[in-house]
Amino acid sequence: MKKLKSSRSKSAETKIRRVTKLSISEEIAKQIMDLIADGSLKPGQRLLSERELCGLFGASRSSLREALRCLSIVGVLNARVGEGTSVAADGAKFLRKIMEWRLISEKHDIENLLEVRKALEGVCAANSALHATPEEIGKAKTLMAQMKAALKDKKQFAVLDLDFHIMLAKASGNPLLSDLISVIRSQLARSLPKVLQLPNAMPLSLKEHIAILDGIEHRDPEAARNAMHAHLDAVLVRYGKANRERGELGDKAPVSPKNVRSAARSAKP
Repeated sequence: MKKLKSSRSKSAETKIRRVTKLSISEEIAKQIMDLIADGSLKPGQRLLSERELCGLFGASRSSLREALRCLSIVGVLNARVGEGTSVAADGAKFLRKIMEWRLISEKHDIENLLEVRKALEGVCAANSALHATPEEIGKAKTLMAQMKAALKDKKQFAVLDLDFHIMLAKASGNPLLSDLISVIRSQLARSLPKVLQLPNAMPLSLKEHIAILDGIEHRDPEAARNAMHAHLDAVLVRYGKANRERGELGDKAPVSPKNVRSAARSAKP
């Protein structure tokens, strides 16, 4: 790992400013994040010693350590005894933490989350049609068979449903898509299972998943994408129906997208 004092990293050292804000550790963390964002600090690069950083920031060692500790917790930095602190080589952990925090701390209605999921998983399905290996397609077929066998077991069906979508995200060849979809689905997990309690919800869902897999198996990205969109549109319609039946939203159930008329028809029990 390259140390910050190298000639290549002088730009990072010269960009550090003495902190003056009340929240000193927060300002230090922000400056370090900015240095990573603009490329002054590279993945895997080692930071200066605590003594040197304290001098540049004009901050106490306790404030510096608090900032470094917070950045290490979220995965921006790696701190190892005897090796000092370095920029994480892989930012995936940090991205996931930030996404999870935003989804937890801010209110997002189900319709908005499903809209984002539709955009991401449409790409996943199309890419899987192009890049999925025979082994991955075989695994998807196995999952379909297991879902069919679990049509009377809502919990097991929901688990297999999740496995199918995560598998497609991985088969798409884009690890970032897989991370984003996993985060969004984790937030939907508490709300969407009620959809499976509707009459015919699981058979309809199985039919929709089979259509997605058919597009992938035939190496038809457009068909796979359209089938994924139709499935998620139908999920939204069923979610609104489930809420209306439970009386949770009264007459204010989620409004289905303009292009889900066919999904609305198929969602009727």
